[in-house]
Amino acid sequence: MGRITTLRDLIGAVKDKASKSKAAIVSKRGNLSLHLAVLRVTSHSPNAPPDDHHLSTLLSLAERSRAAASTLASALMDRLHHTGDCSVALKCLLVIHHVIKRGPFVLRDQLAAGRSNLKLSSFRDGATPATWMLSAWVRFYARYLETALLASIRVVPNGDSIRDLDSMIGVIEEMCEAPDSLLVEGNELLYEVMGMLSEDYFSLVKELLPRLVELGERLGQLSFADSVELACCLRRLEDRQGRLSGLFLTAVTKPSVRTLWGLVGQVKERIETLKDSGAQKMLTFSFSKKSESARFSHRVSSLHNSIMFPSGKYRDNTTEVVILR
Repeated sequence: MGRITTLRDLIGAVKDKASKSKAAIVSKRGNLSLHLAVLRVTSHSPNAPPDDHHLSTLLSLAERSRAAASTLASALMDRLHHTGDCSVALKCLLVIHHVIKRGPFVLRDQLAAGRSNLKLSSFRDGATPATWMLSAWVRFYARYLETALLASIRVVPNGDSIRDLDSMIGVIEEMCEAPDSLLVEGNELLYEVMGMLSEDYFSLVKELLPRLVELGERLGQLSFADSVELACCLRRLEDRQGRLSGLFLTAVTKPSVRTLWGLVGQVKERIETLKDSGAQKMLTFSFSKKSESARFSHRVSSLHNSIMFPSGKYRDNTTEVVILR
């Protein structure tokens, strides 16, 4: 536990002890260690990210069984939804982020099953002006993790490249909604959050590159609808380039990042070229049909070998049958 320096810290320490005592009383037999693991990794200690040892313990406990993973997921969600403390909320969200990145699939699956909506859109910690401002980070981080959690399930190896692209760009778009970065200065929890986001950005770049290469190679085989969807995805990604550069200053010169933006521009240019080529083909086809129609009309008007025969009802009228040669 961190050093107690304020009344708020003292109250937080008391709450942590009370929560552990309650867990010891109400937990089912065999589940106490699971509840305590959640409480240890989400203590009230201000500005202190989850302890690595406690975090590793929690993740290893989830590997025992699906029942253990379900209990941990429920305990973590209860902790998140019943706290009004922004530090505890951020720690809960950081734990969820670690689960998404490196936790066992069974725990990630339990979090996603009916819990993809973290329900923190109205979170407010009004204890101080600082906690009020930090609440914006809690709301943002929850929205981001909701998107990332769904994307981690939807994006699969050898899946639909355009659908995967759409999901990953959705994560990047949420990432770009991060609040004022000035709050990060001096706050260890927010440093940790930004560090996790930075890792996600590089992971997304790594995942995007092979999919863009593949799509670029088979552009000519894509349907019109897929080409339009791909162009929209690339435009959405390109629109976030400036914001991403501002959030992750050290990423600008990374070879993989520079390769990504170069590839985005190349694929967009090829789509435009193919679109213009397709339009030209349509124009040529249309002109050919009109020319053929004109030639047909000319042939009909120039024919003079006709058979004229009288109508049985109106002897003064005649019917003309044209025989095309």
